[in-house]
This record gives sequence, structure tokens and C-alpha cells, in this order.
Amino acid sequence: MERYLTFALCKGRLAFQTLELLEKIGIHCEEMKDKSSRKLIFVNEDLKLKFFLAKGPDVPTYVEYGAADFGVVGKDILMEENRRIYEVLDLSFGKCRMCVCGPETSKEKLLHHEKIRVATKYPHIAKDYFFNKKHQTVDIIKLNGSVELGPLVELSDVIVDIVETGSTLKENNLVVLEEICPVSARLIVNQVSMQMNPERIKKIINGLRKIV
Repeated sequence: MERYLTFALCKGRLAFQTLELLEKIGIHCEEMKDKSSRKLIFVNEDLKLKFFLAKGPDVPTYVEYGAADFGVVGKDILMEENRRIYEVLDLSFGKCRMCVCGPETSKEKLLHHEKIRVATKYPHIAKDYFFNKKHQTVDIIKLNGSVELGPLVELSDVIVDIVETGSTLKENNLVVLEEICPVSARLIVNQVSMQMNPERIKKIINGLRKIV
């Protein structure tokens, strides 16, 4: 009996963009579109596929441990979580940039390699960027909420965060000071699943590759 292949999707806009993409290669999950549903797992019996929604940072965890065969998640989360998975495809949506941001006055501190405080939801990315690429000593402060507050309340000199439109920065008199890397949604696969179900998995990957 053919086993189900499972997709872990990020809650929110990314999930709906992923479903739209999957529909183009004939993969549908109608019950997932019902926004009033409280279900956690959605099934397409015909195609032997299951889908579930998870918080972004948890998606690579589900995939690494085999609870999901596929995941769709932002590159920012993959860099931060650093899980043992295969990153197989850039899906070219959910585009934004990982940046160092702050008040204009902090530009000098970045240029002169002063010791500064950095507030971020992404401590690993920030650490890698400042220590390994810039060779600048920084204090990294992990925040979970609106990191833009960091410089406004003088908790930090700068922040490391993803920037989509930049409107939140502008409203708070902050600017992009340095760009770390571009970010977009990625398709990831469990390493064991790739060996156990190569044909089914490669068929889905190749189907998506053609339309991306």
C-alpha cells in the first residue's frame, strides 16, 4: 500500500501561495481553503497526500525528524535553524531581504567596527554576519516581538531583521544600513524520504521546477 507523503506549510500567506503553486501541478487540497476549519491535518485521499500548518521555525524541525516529507519555509528560517534537510528549490515567492537596520546615526558605528548592540529574532544569522563576515564584535540581544523597538528605546544600536517593503522602518525613522542576503520561500525535503521515495518526490520537485 502506498504511503502518504506529508507537506508541512508555514501558517499564513506562505501556505496559500504554496497551495496556489501546487495546484498548477495538479496537487489540490480543497479542505485547506476553509478558513473556519479548526483541523490540524488535511488529506487528499486520491493523491495520498497530507498537509499540515505549522509555525515557520517549526517547519524545518518537522522535516528533519521525518514528521513531514516536504516543507515550504523562508530562507531566513533555514539559515537560523540550520537543520539537516535537503533544500531543493527556490520557489521565488515570499521575497524580502535580511538586513541590518537602524537610525542613520548608527552607520558610523558599523563603518568603524565599534562594539555595538544588535537586537534580532535571528541571533545565529546576526552572529554569523558580524563575527564571520564583518569581524566586528557585537552584543546580540534576542527579541521575539517587534525588533524595531530596539533602537527606539535604546536597547540596541541596530537590528537584524527581514525587510519587505520598508514601510515599518520608515514610520519609525529607521533605514536599511547593510544588506545581508536576499530571502525567499524554499522547498525542503527530508533526507530519508528522498532515499525511500525518490520517484514520487522527484516528480513533485521536477513539476514545481518547471513552473518556478
